[in-house]
Amino acid sequence: MRVYVGAGSNIDAEANLRRACRSLDNEYGPLSISSVYRNAAYGFEGDDFLNFVIGFSTDQSPEDIVKVLARLQREAGREQSENRFGSRTLDLDLLLYGDHVIARPEVTVPRRDIMVHGFVLGPLAELAPDQKHPLSGKTMAELWRRFDRDKHPLHKQDIVLL
Repeated sequence: MRVYVGAGSNIDAEANLRRACRSLDNEYGPLSISSVYRNAAYGFEGDDFLNFVIGFSTDQSPEDIVKVLARLQREAGREQSENRFGSRTLDLDLLLYGDHVIARPEVTVPRRDIMVHGFVLGPLAELAPDQKHPLSGKTMAELWRRFDRDKHPLHKQDIVLL
């Protein structure tokens, strides 16, 4: 199954994101990684975030992938009780699990953030432009062309994570 994961951090971001990439590469490699983008914090006042998208293939269930992502977040010092909008050592979200549509308490894909946040859609469209959104049927490139980028500006960074 081709899987896409959104990754972000605004606390010791480069170190936490590099550690996450190494761990995911060990678990699922080889990885495909979009460019890294800097963007303003969304929903709160805070330091800018670094965000990107990771792609890989696996036969693991979406529930098992979410457990791995949660473990990596804990290892980076993220507390589960953190506010939805706040600074993060590491944020890893399962965005797509192939073309599946899943709505269970522990897993929801496609992730709603794809259609809402430029820091998710932009890197996803870069990494998988021809991937169709399972609900809209439109490609990520098409969705990104139509997205209001002025509302969610992204600034490409020259950072190598793996």
